[in-house]
Amino acid sequence: MKGAQRLTQNTELAQIQKLSPQQVLYAKMLEMSSLELEDAVRKEMLENPAIENADSDRSDRNESEEYNDNDGGNDEEGHIEKIEPDTSMADNDGNYEDNDWNSDADIPAYRLNISNSSADDKQFEPVLTSGSSLFDYLSEQFNELDVTPKQRDIASYIIGNIDSNGYLASSVSAIADDMIFQMGMDVDEEEISTVLQLIRDLDPPGVAAVDLRDCLLLQLERLPGSQDTLRAYEMIDRYFDEFSKKHYEKIMAAMHLSKEEFQQMYNVIQTLNPKPGSLYESSDNQKSQHIVPDFSVEADDGTLTVTLLNNLPELQIAESFQALYDDAQQRKTRSSSQEKEDRYVKDKYESASAFIKMLRQRQETLFAIMKAIALWQKEFFLTEDETTLRPMVLKDIAEKTHFDISVISRATAGKYVMTGGTNYPLKFFFNEGLKHESGEDVSSREVQSILKELIGKEDKSKPISDEQLSQILQEKGYTIARRTVAKYREKLGIPVARLRKELK
Repeated sequence: MKGAQRLTQNTELAQIQKLSPQQVLYAKMLEMSSLELEDAVRKEMLENPAIENADSDRSDRNESEEYNDNDGGNDEEGHIEKIEPDTSMADNDGNYEDNDWNSDADIPAYRLNISNSSADDKQFEPVLTSGSSLFDYLSEQFNELDVTPKQRDIASYIIGNIDSNGYLASSVSAIADDMIFQMGMDVDEEEISTVLQLIRDLDPPGVAAVDLRDCLLLQLERLPGSQDTLRAYEMIDRYFDEFSKKHYEKIMAAMHLSKEEFQQMYNVIQTLNPKPGSLYESSDNQKSQHIVPDFSVEADDGTLTVTLLNNLPELQIAESFQALYDDAQQRKTRSSSQEKEDRYVKDKYESASAFIKMLRQRQETLFAIMKAIALWQKEFFLTEDETTLRPMVLKDIAEKTHFDISVISRATAGKYVMTGGTNYPLKFFFNEGLKHESGEDVSSREVQSILKELIGKEDKSKPISDEQLSQILQEKGYTIARRTVAKYREKLGIPVARLRKELK
């Protein structure tokens, strides 16, 4: 046929990188937090009959290491030696030698450390932060009103569109469309506006506002009608843009106010809450956080003890299942039903072996990485002074541990270390480095600390600009550009100079 294309087949060699199931499992385990890992282990024990909890009378080793400089040398990593943190967990002679763990068989499964092995061990309970539900709080108040069932349904939908800060996330017209098409309710914008006004009259004041200006006005409407309150309402209503930009002189001129009168009005506004729903949490978007430290680092007289924490049982292949697997391996002839059973035993055995191996590897990796971080940031763990943090990036720890950078990134994500009674995310210890005029590398944390101090001491009627901050830092010997100052200021949650301006 004229114009027809011929189909051809070509053989081509190509290299394609493909992760094995074990590598995928290992990567997932690295990213898991302590609680997630406990759930994963519990689930695996329930689903795989080949896995069982090891005998409780088996001798375990609790892995910790002590870092000190007692040798008097100048080695930046200091002297390292194994110690016995808990005699109930030690072996017979109470010592841990490096050659004890030269083979995988000698390592006590994956339990390099456990925090609940004896009554004397420290327990690290989850830090739970949670609030009551804003949705429930508003619903309870609305249900006390004398309204129709239809209005209750409308109110429920509107309240469901209020975010955790107390602001209405959808317009009246959008809510009307959604209720018509998604819920099949015949409603119009006037009905929704009526119910919305009832919700805006509920507590906390300012709830269901569409923006900050609306939120502040709603709260001012609830205050006693003093002259200062009326002036504050007028200013927010008519000069909100100028107020948000802190152009106070323009407002005073436009409203014919003295500085004292403006200050009294300003004091009223400072009593308002820009996020009225912040004391509550939406039950549909729960923000409760469990913070369980994955490590602890204890300092004692110049010595650091690093401990990997977990509440995991020690896993092993069940003896009965091992026997089934050995029989299946030795069987030379089998029926179709026997072949199916042997395949099941083999699959479960191999899955269990891979899970235990990857779990052990995960613990070894995390422990090695935390040791490297503790060594690198030793001065911080001894003093808990942020200015002592050394510049450190993923590549630095990768070179120390000989792991890939991607492994370091996965292993440190979402992990916490407890030291001195405070939990720190591992990402806290990674920071950029800057050069001091002396040639010494300094941490960005040190520069941020200086920035925070400079801004804290500034004259709030004439805040220091980013350009001026850059010049001050350069005078102190830090080579830093204005845009870098701006980046560090934003990391500290400090607004620009214009927004830091205050009246004397």
